[in-house]
Amino acid sequence: MTQEHPGASASHHAQPQPEDFTSDQPVADRGSNRSHRPSSDAFRAFMRESWAPREATLPERHPAADHAADRRARLGAELAGSTLVVPAGPLKVRSNDTDYAFRPHAAFAHLTGLGTDLEPDAVLVLHALIPAESDESDETADDATDATPTDSHAAPTHEAVLYTRPMAGRDSEEFYGDARYGEFWVGRRWTLDEAEALTGLRAAHIDDLRDALAKDAGNPEITVRVLRGADDAVASLVDVVLAEHGRYEEDREHDDELATAVSELRLVKDEWEIDELRAAVAATVEGFEKVVAELPRAVGHHRGERVVEGIFAAKAREEGNAVGYDTIAAGGDHATTLHWIRNTGALREGELLLLDAGVEVDSLYTADVTRTIPVDGTFTEVQRRVYEAVREAADAAFAVVRPGAHFRDVHAAAMRVLAHRLEEWGLLPVSAEESLTPAGQQHRRWMPHGTSHHLGLDVHDCAQARAEMYLDAVLEPGMVFTIEPGLYFKADDLAVPPEYRGIGVRIEDDVLVTADGWENLSAALPRTADDVEAWLARLLPPA
Repeated sequence: MTQEHPGASASHHAQPQPEDFTSDQPVADRGSNRSHRPSSDAFRAFMRESWAPREATLPERHPAADHAADRRARLGAELAGSTLVVPAGPLKVRSNDTDYAFRPHAAFAHLTGLGTDLEPDAVLVLHALIPAESDESDETADDATDATPTDSHAAPTHEAVLYTRPMAGRDSEEFYGDARYGEFWVGRRWTLDEAEALTGLRAAHIDDLRDALAKDAGNPEITVRVLRGADDAVASLVDVVLAEHGRYEEDREHDDELATAVSELRLVKDEWEIDELRAAVAATVEGFEKVVAELPRAVGHHRGERVVEGIFAAKAREEGNAVGYDTIAAGGDHATTLHWIRNTGALREGELLLLDAGVEVDSLYTADVTRTIPVDGTFTEVQRRVYEAVREAADAAFAVVRPGAHFRDVHAAAMRVLAHRLEEWGLLPVSAEESLTPAGQQHRRWMPHGTSHHLGLDVHDCAQARAEMYLDAVLEPGMVFTIEPGLYFKADDLAVPPEYRGIGVRIEDDVLVTADGWENLSAALPRTADDVEAWLARLLPPA
């Protein structure tokens, strides 16, 4: 029994009083309630002393620095007269005061050459130079972007400055007390001198950014553009500065042009980028081989897909920065879900495993490769039939690739093969040719996605490029994209015979357009059904 509240009558029980949640402590300050940080003057004084001198050696110039300078030059030539604000982006909160691992915006990485985690909250600004400034800057600027990269005598169009938060001295409380930037918490940050040595850019303190932008906004000959979506705080700062000069609406309408330009700048890769993509693919090949070698411990596990995901992720961290995107480890009918990233299912003998995964190297360039393998080492007759149709479609797509061909023709070649195979199997309600017409498209029930996308710093690179520069573009040497046809017959698809249901197959490779054709960067992985079975026989441990 419960005891009556003292003073309550026999006929009336006391009502519980609502809790008073008011407090003089602001909610924003309560994250430190779990902490026991020292704050005495004696502690502060002791923290400032007895540290060894810092090493004075400056880092070597980054191998991508010269390539990044050329990219800035080409961008500047496209947008002369505009100050271009490209933020790295902030740390993103996972929960409370715990952040995700930092990854800079792809445009920032591309234009600085930096793919590391040194620069959260940094901002690259290409300050526009008007002609009079251009003549003076040619003599004084530490890093000026040329109007024409191939013409060393062209007048510079911009001065590029990296605004960043440098390392705090050990005599400051930031050193040990700031969990976001302090060296004691997150490791050593760079100095401005180190940032300049590494990038070849002029570096300035992030606190100088506002005044620098205000100076450009005050010049009626200069338009200020910001890459929106990278850092809301920086975009808001630009908006405030422009509004103060009565230019908010006038300049903001040009921001989309900057997003388009930095995206299209990545459509053709330079030699350094191609080497990084080769490294990413090589590490990915090792990851796939590691998965196959350890596949038996995933088979029968109630989360076998998660086991596969973990094996690949470990290899990605060993050989690179991380995975380039969420790994798809899809067994059985899960392989018919295009972006199955839950990876919560089991792997069973007699079924297929579709593994779509890529290693992102430290420069942030990523591979994107898919292989579909029989879990027990051997395709069934129907699995092989579907697999070989997809492989034939991929081969047809490869055959189209060459300079001068159109990007959309790669997809069309793959679709033609798949439509005719589906017709041969009696699955199409119309002829293959009728299905291939714009008014038909019935074959797309089992292949609803595109065959290709550009690849680079982002797994779906160049996403803001215009249609005429992407889907309708003519292929050029240096372009890198995927070829990834597939067929997906869901377990509950009554439009196909039972033997096809629950089979999902995709084969994805990374292709480089060369001067006279193409190169399959991921050719080290097997592609034909026979080669896949031989590969599994070689790598799988004896039963």
